Amino acid sequence: MIASFIIMQAEQGGNPIWAFMPFILIFLIIYFLMIRPQSKKQKETKRMISSLDKGDRIVTIGGLYGTIVGIKEKEKEATLLVKIADNVKVELARSSVARKLEKAAAK
Repeated sequence: MIASFIIMQAEQGGNPIWAFMPFILIFLIIYFLMIRPQSKKQKETKRMISSLDKGDRIVTIGGLYGTIVGIKEKEKEATLLVKIADNVKVELARSSVARKLEKAAAK
C-alpha cells in the first residue's frame, strides 16, 4: 500500500521525499517524547550510583531504607554495606539502589 502510494507520487511528478515525511515526523516525535528523556534518566541514575559514598541515605529497588556504612570494592562491581536497623547490616550491589536521599546526621 505504501509502496504503491510512493510509486503513484513519483509517476505524478511529486517528490517522493514528501511521501516519507509522515514517517520522519513520527520518528522525531517518538525520539523527543520517549527515547531522549529515558536516556537522560539512565545517565542521571548511573551518575548517582557512581557518586554513592559512606553516610549516604538510600532507598533500594526493593524499598528498604538504609545508610551506607561501608563500600567493598571487588573486581567487577562494588558492593555496599548498608545499615537498615540497629545491629542489622546487609550487603547490596550498587545497581540495587533506586535513589539517594540525604546524608545521615553525624552522631
